[in-house]
Amino acid sequence: MAGCDITEILKTLPHRYPFLLVDRVTDIKEGERIVGIKNVTMNEPFFQGHFPDRPIMPGVLILEAMAQVGGVLAFKSFTATSRPVVYLTGVENARFRKPVVPGDQLRFEIDVLKKRPPFWKMQGRAFVGDELACEAELTAMVTEEKAMTR
Repeated sequence: MAGCDITEILKTLPHRYPFLLVDRVTDIKEGERIVGIKNVTMNEPFFQGHFPDRPIMPGVLILEAMAQVGGVLAFKSFTATSRPVVYLTGVENARFRKPVVPGDQLRFEIDVLKKRPPFWKMQGRAFVGDELACEAELTAMVTEEKAMTR
């Protein structure tokens, strides 16, 4: 299946600037796999403090961007009568292989390892070009919005 642009991503994820970290989804196979893009620019607010003399994207934000791409996959794969909500519940075996700097384009490849509703386990990899920058296993809970209201 084809991907989606920022307009569709905004309809899918609740995140907004400066915390929306996905620019485009280039490919999605519902319930199985997704590929998403984050363009890293010097205009990112976190570069003011991390680090001013040698800007590097914080690893935790690479993981957050990876989780957001996985969230788009879970959202698009969920069939329900109301809007699904995706919560990140865990990150395991995270490894950072290459610094991510302004001018880089992160390509996230997320594959579903296991689904036992409401939980999903996914393998995420982030690449800059052909080089692996980060990898991690992500777990998430996908539920209907009405089930989480008080």
